[in-house]
Amino acid sequence: MRVLLSTWGSRGDVEPLAGLAVGLRELGAEVRVCAPPDEEFVALLARVGVPLVPLGPSVRSVVTGERPPSAANAFRLAPELVAARYETLTAAAEGCDALLATGLMPAGARSVAEKLGIRYVFACFHPFGLPSRHFPPQSRPGRPSPREETDLKVLWEQDAQRVNELYGEAENSHRAVLGLPPVDNVRDYAVTERPWLAADPALGPWKDLTDLDLVQTGAWILPDERPLPDGLEAFLEAGAPPVYVGFGSMAAHAPKDIARVAVEASRAQGRRVLLARGWAELAPIDDVDDCFVVGEVNQQALFGRVAAVVHHGGAGTTTTAARAGAPQVVVPQIVDQPYWAARVAELGIGAAHDGPTPTFESLSAALSTALAPETRARARAVAPTIRTDGATVAAKLLLDPTGMTGMTGTTGTTGR
Repeated sequence: MRVLLSTWGSRGDVEPLAGLAVGLRELGAEVRVCAPPDEEFVALLARVGVPLVPLGPSVRSVVTGERPPSAANAFRLAPELVAARYETLTAAAEGCDALLATGLMPAGARSVAEKLGIRYVFACFHPFGLPSRHFPPQSRPGRPSPREETDLKVLWEQDAQRVNELYGEAENSHRAVLGLPPVDNVRDYAVTERPWLAADPALGPWKDLTDLDLVQTGAWILPDERPLPDGLEAFLEAGAPPVYVGFGSMAAHAPKDIARVAVEASRAQGRRVLLARGWAELAPIDDVDDCFVVGEVNQQALFGRVAAVVHHGGAGTTTTAARAGAPQVVVPQIVDQPYWAARVAELGIGAAHDGPTPTFESLSAALSTALAPETRARARAVAPTIRTDGATVAAKLLLDPTGMTGMTGTTGTTGR
């Protein structure tokens, strides 16, 4: 069986697909991955022997400007991505039996599958883009809903209108070329009535948060056996476990002066600091040897050796830290990150920072909670409950749809 996996988004959107690709290949499937052409994504997929088929512009070129992307940027990018999906996926899906899409609203992907007559699956890493009777939609470029509007059904209808404004004209013009009828609701057509949720059920118990027939597989974890760099090993061995600070691909949203605040707050707790450079280009604030900077690194091997992980609250980082038993301080910035922050606090495995911009005082308080012995003990107790088989569960369901019988609203059927 041949499967095409597609995404456009940050590292947190690409790495899970690499994990799923490995799971599919272990079951005998042939896999192709369409993703943004950023160098690190090419290297990530090359590491597991899956070539990257370039899709759209690089993410770094879109998000690493002096200012966060604007609504005008979004309205230019949306039709560009739709066109890229029709062109790239149509060619890449040749001979495939299924197409799975995730990442930024994958308008166009299902239409390609429809034209080719192959199975289509939409997957997400959190449910906050799915219509719900329990929470309002996230903000999206376009005409905002009136402040006085509180009816969730109306708010989600208005969200669908904003998606149509972003993607509808491009989607339906390309469908017309293929001889397909127009779609009235691009969002609902793309996400389907039975989306998959690739998130850990212990960290994200999302049953019944949407009326859609949600299938929760567990997180798609890419096993990482890479050794840590020699310089990092030497730093770790030279003293007590440091506080790790990293904001991944949050270049446009990383808090101002986060490196200085984090270093000073960690030192105040008597801790050394490990800065992850990331897309925000975090750098030391002085030449004191209690601070070390690292680039791309095996977080699975690293997080078990740090005192705490200070991060933005991306699904992947939250899951990796939880699995490693590392206490966390989550400084949420956008979308699902406030949820992960709250969940970390609820589970007692770390602290949720109040707001996206920490001060020395606020981060010191959060670190004090995370570094407490009881938090460390709780983090270690929760670690074994984090599932590691999500990619295998999803791969089996993708290859054998009949295995989904009885999985409505569930979290998979296999153990850890």
